[in-house]
Amino acid sequence: MAEKRTELSDLGEFGLIDKLAEGISLNNSSTVKGIGDDAAVVEKDEHFALLSTDMLVEGIHFDLSYCPLPHLGYKAVAVNVSDIAAMNGKPEQITVSMALSNRFSLEAIEALYSGMKAAANDYNVDIVGGDTTASKSGLVISVSVLGQVAKNKITYRKGSGQNDILCATGDLGGAFIGLQVLEREKQTFLANPDMQPQLDKYQYIVQRQLKPSARMDIIHELKELDIVPTSMMDISDGLASEVFHLSKHSQVGFAVYEDQLPIDKQTYDTAVEFNLDPITAVLNGGEDYELLFTIKQEDHPKLEKHRDIHFIGHAQTLDKGNVLITKNGNHVPLKAQGWDHLSS
Repeated sequence: MAEKRTELSDLGEFGLIDKLAEGISLNNSSTVKGIGDDAAVVEKDEHFALLSTDMLVEGIHFDLSYCPLPHLGYKAVAVNVSDIAAMNGKPEQITVSMALSNRFSLEAIEALYSGMKAAANDYNVDIVGGDTTASKSGLVISVSVLGQVAKNKITYRKGSGQNDILCATGDLGGAFIGLQVLEREKQTFLANPDMQPQLDKYQYIVQRQLKPSARMDIIHELKELDIVPTSMMDISDGLASEVFHLSKHSQVGFAVYEDQLPIDKQTYDTAVEFNLDPITAVLNGGEDYELLFTIKQEDHPKLEKHRDIHFIGHAQTLDKGNVLITKNGNHVPLKAQGWDHLSS
């Protein structure tokens, strides 16, 4: 009798993580939080240490035909810093590991590292080590980040209560639409190598895809305003997907208002140009690396005039589910169709 075979694509990324986490026991009392949040949490004297890691794989997460190496290096650091921001923490050290094929020269790796050094400088983190090895195919980059947070400031994906306000930073959907532009220009180039890429009018959304920023500025501002979010995570797999994560961990539902979703004009116009629904891009696009968090009602006055924090919804009882309230007032069940790294 043939052994049962379960395809990873059937599980999906989060299903695989849940499966791998089964049966893992925490052997050290210093481990406060293991698998299941944006970073692991470890007891360290007067504060918590935060530890996270992200891997970027050529052909899955980036395409070097249109991704400049310095931008890729910057992004590799920024996406890790974003995980520490999502815990309301401060990143301090990173390690960088790379698997390299022989098509990469020293100059190419120096270009990649120049972006990493720029990001390390921007986010005030130290590159303290790593590993390099050979790869028979493409480039693989794995960055681990160590940070810290005061024990009374830590923010998990759980913690949101009924009537908490759901907030999102920046604007959403731009990275996804920027990727559509880059893919179109790549196909145009492959069809006719004499054609120059037409990217001038898409600079903002292309930048959102190639060189995203971690929102440490928001974390610093929340600290200055003495606001500790009740729950938080970063938006890497699409807003809808992240809303479901907060819902699952906090055991509340969320009502999200379509007319409050933050979308840049260039994102909106380009989505229409590509015959894509801008709201779908916002809900399911991914890779924006903005922050999604909840605050208590009493903290609303402190943020109501903030130009880059948007109040997009509120928490409700779990039985009401996660719904999108459309511009004409209809309640539509929210669907998470964010990008799954394990699907084909």
